[in-house]
Amino acid sequence: MCGSRKKPSFYVQGSCVCEDGFSKPVLMGPSNRDEKACHLLSTTLRCFSEKICSFDSTTRNFPNYSPRKPILQDSELVHRISIAIKQRLSEPLRRVLKPYESKFRADHLIWVLMSIRNDYRLVLNFFEWACLRRDPSLEARCILAQIATASKHLKMARKLIQDFWVNPNLDVGVSFGHFVEQLIYTYKDWGSEPRVFDSFFQVLVEAGMLNEAKKLFDKMLNYGLLISVESCNLFISHISKDLDGIKVALKVFSEFPEVGVCWNTASYNIIIYSLCQIGRVVEAHQLLLQMELRGCMPDVVSYSTITSGYCQVGELQKLLKLIEEMQVKGLKPNPFTYNGIILLLCKTGKVAEAERVLRELISEGIAPDSVVYTTLIDGFCKFGNVSSAYRLFDEMQKRKISPDFITYTAVICGLCRSGKVMEADKLFHDMVCKQLEPDEVTYTALIDGYCKEGKVKGAFSLHNKMLEMGLTPNAVTYTALTDGLCKCGEVDTANELLHEMCRKGLELDIYSYNSLVNDLCKAGNIDQAVKLMKDKEVAGFHPDAITYTTLMDAYCKSREMDKAHELLRQMLDRGLQPTVVTFNVLMKGFCMSRMLQDGEKLLKWMLEKGIMPKASTYNSLMKQYCIRNNMHATTEIYKGMCAKGVGPDANTYNILIKGHCKARNMKEAWFLHKDMVGKAFSPTASSCNALIKGFYKRKKFSEANQLFEKMRSEGLVANREIYNIFADINYDEGKMELTLELCDEAIEKCLVGDIPNKNT
Repeated sequence: MCGSRKKPSFYVQGSCVCEDGFSKPVLMGPSNRDEKACHLLSTTLRCFSEKICSFDSTTRNFPNYSPRKPILQDSELVHRISIAIKQRLSEPLRRVLKPYESKFRADHLIWVLMSIRNDYRLVLNFFEWACLRRDPSLEARCILAQIATASKHLKMARKLIQDFWVNPNLDVGVSFGHFVEQLIYTYKDWGSEPRVFDSFFQVLVEAGMLNEAKKLFDKMLNYGLLISVESCNLFISHISKDLDGIKVALKVFSEFPEVGVCWNTASYNIIIYSLCQIGRVVEAHQLLLQMELRGCMPDVVSYSTITSGYCQVGELQKLLKLIEEMQVKGLKPNPFTYNGIILLLCKTGKVAEAERVLRELISEGIAPDSVVYTTLIDGFCKFGNVSSAYRLFDEMQKRKISPDFITYTAVICGLCRSGKVMEADKLFHDMVCKQLEPDEVTYTALIDGYCKEGKVKGAFSLHNKMLEMGLTPNAVTYTALTDGLCKCGEVDTANELLHEMCRKGLELDIYSYNSLVNDLCKAGNIDQAVKLMKDKEVAGFHPDAITYTTLMDAYCKSREMDKAHELLRQMLDRGLQPTVVTFNVLMKGFCMSRMLQDGEKLLKWMLEKGIMPKASTYNSLMKQYCIRNNMHATTEIYKGMCAKGVGPDANTYNILIKGHCKARNMKEAWFLHKDMVGKAFSPTASSCNALIKGFYKRKKFSEANQLFEKMRSEGLVANREIYNIFADINYDEGKMELTLELCDEAIEKCLVGDIPNKNT
């Protein structure tokens, strides 16, 4: 809504530079001048409120134009030039004016323009002819900008103004003052078209001279003119490039209406986008609601920007509600809107739902673009569903949507994570053949894939190719290479590579550092991992909880519990808080070393420290007590776990079922099995085998047979003993066909090859 003050007499309707500049709220790129100007702007705007208060209906008049009059000799030359070019319009000017060229001076330009000012095409041609021979004065340039604007040739007016400011040696402060002075001086008699100031304002903004643009805005208010809302949009868009700039833009947005600026939908979209950029999505949403009250209707861009904002902060429900509201108002979501939903669903692991959104988009008749497909492909790849990613990759090409290098990189990363390095390599070469240039991420993904397969030679070959292409390997690239070397036992070479990385000024981040420690531990080089930790600490790179937990895990697996305990002590001395994973690692270590009392003490200590154990923590203890056939202790731990609000997981049920079956507590085991299935957990083959064996020993053949058939239908493989039991039962009952079928099945699944059981 506009301010209550009387609006100045001029309000510009449009501007050529804004034809599509605000079709979407994209911030303009910052320049060096932008950064300096933003600091000056914040100071200038502090005084803006005072200027508003002093602004009233009394305005200054534009001065009359009174050029220097030519002497008689000059008058005659100007007259002859004017007559010649008017009478010989069909001839080239260079031929017509050839006789006068030697006598022509810069000040003759304005006097000739005064004579031919009503013929814009002639004015333009003559000015171009004059500029080839003499640099025009600032006054002449401003005159021509006035004429071009009055002739509605705004593009030329802007060019005339821009050409003046491209000189890098200009003293901005002095030149700005002179330019404004000449533009005001020539305004009244050479055009009186206010849009000339609008063009000047836009040129200043695009050149990053934001403080000068603000001064021009204030200056025009003194003359009763108001810079157009399109130009003001350009202004706030250029300011909003960082946090400080956004604060200034919000202040401008709040104060400009006081002098008559009526913001439009594009203006609101820029501010909404800026608020979303700094995480103030709720404020952006409130501004959307205020738009209609202020006479501005939100458009698709307004809604799409906020949906994108909610996507960034993970507010799926608010996002979906906003889409509904948008559709109620008859606004059709665009691919950008849908991409926000798809991105958020992919981030939260709901990739199947994200694809359903894509199908809805297509059914609505909206053509998805490469961004939508790439987002979904990347989502599937990150969650290991490469086949679905490939399906979408093929689909987008059938729809004549060309995958870009980001799409290819997403699929290559997914293939490498899934261990399909050869397929990734093939896709990489396909990408290069299509003239798409791989970047550091593409190369690094492939290098990492090669290293994980132990093909270090191939990885280094890619590294060299990367350098040939002018790409710089980053810390992740080097981490992948050192990881591959460690896996191959080349620890010394890995260390040399790390030193090379440091010499190149690359910092090993904590994730890469922990990955390297983990690889050394997996390769059995625990001492080397500890040495790396100490070396890095000397260099000022401190280990975190994950580093300590990784080393503890290695010591626990080698049953060196004293060393694992010592690391825990060091960790606590450094003020690092152990995580649930840390305690789980130690618990497994104690259980593997049959130190169950220490395990129980650890559990008690966790609870005292306010760290809530997970089901996996309890599972380690319960499993060991089940192995010892101590179901009383197992049950007590299970009750304690439930009392603390920790729900059992699938592993908990399977451990308890096998334990109770072993202890012949079939009633309890069967109850747990039914409870497990009721909670949608899947029993393992080993727990089903235990139940069947228990039922058989209790002569509950019907229950045993029912469970056995269910196992077979679900693809769970019974062990040889179970097959023998049912083969004997069927043989005794004379069911030879079924007996032979079971024998064949047993040979195929239990004897031929080494086929792993599903869910064992």
